[in-house]
Amino acid sequence: MSFIIKKLLLSAIFNSCLFFLLFIGIQNSSNKSKVDFLIEETIELPISFIVGSSFIVGSIIGTFLVLDINNE
Repeated sequence: MSFIIKKLLLSAIFNSCLFFLLFIGIQNSSNKSKVDFLIEETIELPISFIVGSSFIVGSIIGTFLVLDINNE
C-alpha cells in the first residue's frame, strides 16, 4: 500500500473517531451560539461543537497539504 493511501486512511479513521467523541462530549452542553455566514446564520449550536468541528475540518485540510522541507 502506498504512503499516500496509508496517510489518508489513517487521517479518515482518526478524524472519524474525533467526530464520534465530539458527539459524546457535547451531550450536556448548555452554552449555545449561532454561526454567522455571509448570507445566513445557523441554528443555535453548542459552542463545543463549533470549536470541535473547526478542529476536525482543519485536521482534514491539513492532511492534504504537502510540505517538502528537504527539497534542495
